[in-house]
Amino acid sequence: MKKRILLAEDDANLGSLLRNYLQAKEYETTLFVNGRAALDHFTSGIYDLCILDIMMPEMDGLALAKAIRNIDPAIPVIFLTAKNQEDDVIEGFRTGADDYITKPFNMEELLYRIEAIFRRITAGPAEIKNEELHQIGDYVFDSKRHLLSFKDDQISLTTKESELLLLLYRYRNEILERNYALKTIWTDDNYFNARSMDVYITRLRKYLKKDSEVKILNIHGKGYRLIC
Repeated sequence: MKKRILLAEDDANLGSLLRNYLQAKEYETTLFVNGRAALDHFTSGIYDLCILDIMMPEMDGLALAKAIRNIDPAIPVIFLTAKNQEDDVIEGFRTGADDYITKPFNMEELLYRIEAIFRRITAGPAEIKNEELHQIGDYVFDSKRHLLSFKDDQISLTTKESELLLLLYRYRNEILERNYALKTIWTDDNYFNARSMDVYITRLRKYLKKDSEVKILNIHGKGYRLIC
């Protein structure tokens, strides 16, 4: 079955080019030229990935991503950004975005990023082998379903939150090198991805704070250590 992509881009010409390109690559792609229309159709449809322009009328990409995350916390999101939108990119990662691409961009690069996300969803990082349930202190982490449970409470994790927590778990009580984590999960250790990982580490710490024995430590100049 073809993967379904929701594309929200207010530049009709660029949007049409992207839609036609992705459809030629066997992705069923639906284009919307404003955020409100995209959200209305997301609530009534089934999509596997969203590509959202940050600057759109009626509802911008950041607000749209937050609304989509409230409906489906795990769906992958890629932002389309302008070069001067650095702060928006960081805010986008705080909403749970999986990736971003800066305009103007090569369509093959966008395709690569889409395929990388779907590969991660299907297989996870290379280190993960046939494991699903993991005990992290008093938490139970279901890496297949992207769920973190503490007694009767459950948190739905995004794809990248789940991948990062699983990588930390694999290196628990040891040092997970920062560049290794970036290249394993984000495939690139550039500035934006590094800032993105900082955001995800902060979020994971928040999720894990109910057990005082579980900590994610910064190891200066090296990376992180999950203590559990």
